Amino acid sequence: MTFDLLVIGDANPDVVVGPVDQPILFGQRERLVPNGSLVLGGSASIMACGAARLGLSVAFAGRVGDDPAGDFIRTALSDRGVNVDALIVDNTLPTPLTTILTSGDDRAILTSPGCLPATTADDVPRSLLRSVRHVHAASFYLMPALAAGLAALFKEAKAAKATTSLDPNDDPAGRWDRTVLDPVLRVTDYFLPNAAEALALTGHHSVEDAAGILARRGPLVVVKNGVDGALAHSGSKVTTAPALKVDTVDAVGAGDSFDAGWVAAVLNGSRTERALAIAAACGSLSTRAAGGTAAQPDWDLAIESVMQ
Repeated sequence: MTFDLLVIGDANPDVVVGPVDQPILFGQRERLVPNGSLVLGGSASIMACGAARLGLSVAFAGRVGDDPAGDFIRTALSDRGVNVDALIVDNTLPTPLTTILTSGDDRAILTSPGCLPATTADDVPRSLLRSVRHVHAASFYLMPALAAGLAALFKEAKAAKATTSLDPNDDPAGRWDRTVLDPVLRVTDYFLPNAAEALALTGHHSVEDAAGILARRGPLVVVKNGVDGALAHSGSKVTTAPALKVDTVDAVGAGDSFDAGWVAAVLNGSRTERALAIAAACGSLSTRAAGGTAAQPDWDLAIESVMQ
């Protein structure tokens, strides 16, 4: 079977609680918050679900543990139309777990990495890699072993005529090392950081300038900028799109839903300006419910939102 999209990366349960309107206190103090939910998490898995919701045929490659959390992930992905034949069950390490504390459009994230560091390029079936239209990877700095082999994976995918994209996500160590990233960018068609990540990777204070610097490595750089929308930088041309105005519950996974919208739009033949508008709409619409997947739009709703 061939797929439109192969997503490589992280998959874990998210416990989302909030909004938290004051600093967290230790000393065994208990606080009450209005909302809490157990949902599918992981940048890569949220993106995969968003792409499937938009009508793409999607396969997922990564690792979960041999535990109830891993069972939850496999079921959640499958129920959303994502093929999990290449999702390895690790018998020695647990499934990653994440707790997210929300506060307005911001959040604090605590992750126990479990089997994430054990994920490598060897976990990706080469027959699958060579049979898809597009390959997307996420959470670059959470999986250093996979990051070290990602350039080779992308080269092989491109040799088979696939396009590629990468969302770096946050670097918990705060180092933002470009040594491993730059070779990957040279074989990446679409680099999809958020504004904070683009600034951290370049040391610049201007989002547009940071995107331009990253574009010199080869990819089209598409930057997510929250309520300010998004921009795409080709190295010579800048394109922008606004965010939609919606009633936001939380912004968990909004950037991953944006990624899904971008890839779906590009694979459906949209040029940069329209693809950016569709991606921004998908990111905005996903914030209407708690967690990353509950409010992801289908293709018709995404297009309708752009046309309004």
